[in-house]
Amino acid sequence: MKNLNYGIIGNCRSAALISASGSMDWCCLPKFDSSSVFAKLLDEKIGGSFEIITDETYTTRQHYIKNTAILVTVFSNGTDTFEVNDFMPRYLKEDGSYNTPPEIIRYIKKVSGNPVCSFKYNPKLEYAAGETHTYIKDDYIVSLTQSEKFNSIFLHTNLDKEILATGAPIAIEEDSFFLLAYNEKIFKQTVHKIYLEFERTKTYWLNWTDNTTSYKRYNEEIIRSAITLKLLTYDKTGAVLAAATTSLPETIGEVRNWDYRFCWIRDASMVVKVISDIGHKNQARDYLKFIIDIMPDKDEKLQIMYGINKEKNLKEETLDHLSGYMNSKPVRTGNAAFTQRQNDIYGILMDVIYLQLVNFSNDIENAEELWNITKGIVWVVSNHWEEPDKGIWEFRTEERHFTFSKVLCWTAIDRAIKVARILGRKSKLSKWEILEETIRKDIMENAWNEKAQAFTQSYGSEDLDASVLLMENYGFINAKDPKYISTVYAIERDLSNEGLLYRYKNKDDFGLPSSSFTICTFWFINSMYKIGETKKAEKLFEQLLSYSNHLGLFSEDIDFKTKRLLGNFPQAYSHLALIETAINLSNITHEEKVMDAVR
Repeated sequence: MKNLNYGIIGNCRSAALISASGSMDWCCLPKFDSSSVFAKLLDEKIGGSFEIITDETYTTRQHYIKNTAILVTVFSNGTDTFEVNDFMPRYLKEDGSYNTPPEIIRYIKKVSGNPVCSFKYNPKLEYAAGETHTYIKDDYIVSLTQSEKFNSIFLHTNLDKEILATGAPIAIEEDSFFLLAYNEKIFKQTVHKIYLEFERTKTYWLNWTDNTTSYKRYNEEIIRSAITLKLLTYDKTGAVLAAATTSLPETIGEVRNWDYRFCWIRDASMVVKVISDIGHKNQARDYLKFIIDIMPDKDEKLQIMYGINKEKNLKEETLDHLSGYMNSKPVRTGNAAFTQRQNDIYGILMDVIYLQLVNFSNDIENAEELWNITKGIVWVVSNHWEEPDKGIWEFRTEERHFTFSKVLCWTAIDRAIKVARILGRKSKLSKWEILEETIRKDIMENAWNEKAQAFTQSYGSEDLDASVLLMENYGFINAKDPKYISTVYAIERDLSNEGLLYRYKNKDDFGLPSSSFTICTFWFINSMYKIGETKKAEKLFEQLLSYSNHLGLFSEDIDFKTKRLLGNFPQAYSHLALIETAINLSNITHEEKVMDAVR
């Protein structure tokens, strides 16, 4: 069974995926959303890769250097051993900025014996759409394409380039390296220089994780998830990508394949809250700035998502020449969902603004701008909250009165009232408080279904939806409220499958969902914890952690039967929810454990 047994490396400019056998199967340069250099992940035959090949006597094992983003793949036959350290350089420069070149280093260390391997270096630029030509030069190997768009990539190494090009075996007699660079290097590259890049990058990550809040339980899982989130951050603007890939299917052989190399507004409040909680307020502040910078002028529509450089037009196209992951077509670039209307984004934005004022109360030089945005959001919500939308799951056809969207409209007004109090702008309060109560009553009357004994997916529906579990997270309802408790248990009965959750079970634009949306299971575990089912929450959490890949990484979805990872990878939302859940469960007291044992 094929699984997403990949490690991610990166430097907050771009990223690459390395398989458990050491093959680089996905990489886009110079940025996350650039066209691919290697895309074997999306087409085994023509996608391109950078592979390390040994005979059948060798086995591989893989790990990260502790508390870093440096991935180590060890090749050994018991006597002959070498390891490959994969990373993208990132470290602080003397001027206070970060060195984050669009480069990948493969630092090869001889460990013991007389190891031998060969290399298959097969870049396919521009998503392998045209022919890539590779030439050996004195100082490097250059690959380029001139089909519709010129592009090039440079490979520097201290190994014999001629032998390398033939794929013949090479003896690893000393430390060696590959430096894959988007730009031609001016100065000669040496093992010493590469080793310095390795040590500087390792030091950066050790310092970064040292500034991460420690927890008594699940600390390793929290740190790995935090590093993964950092790797999905685009330094230039502060944007956080949903994932590093495009078109990895939610279900093998189906068409739920989307490009996730963009920044969704919906993730904003969770990013700010979780990243701040674990001690990285500067990263949270950068993301807040990104959110504020993309706020439209008064006459513009707010989008649900933007490009990492704040692009608005994310036109969706298909790459028909690629066969797709395990032949799951289509392969897409861009994402047509950017045109959708989703009313929940206003509540999420207001939650972000409120969190900024709470977390950074001594630094609100943009208070006037935030207040202007707040008034604009309230105006939009007051005029549109009663309208249907596409909802959190981005249904591409029918619009409905989704419960989650209504709750987030309430959240928008609730946070606006709190912001007004913080900023001392009380003239709006009475009018806004009436609106808040009106929306609350509407939700309580129309979202609750007596037959289901739960808040349902949309008004007038009996279908359940995991997103309503977040009603408590946003403060709409108390975790001890009988209706919330009843909803949690109803969702467990209807949507849980051996501890994994469906988002929903009703038919959508593409048929019936057949895989578990990873974040929904984390939401469910959190809800179990909140209503006092701490023992069950812990058991489910441990079970879910066991479904990660060999490096502790999660994608968007998990197959119910095989438990293999599906969907885009690694998924920021999954790791954000993992951190939040781990923090909650790490706070379980001895008394709570005793009470659970008595129950």
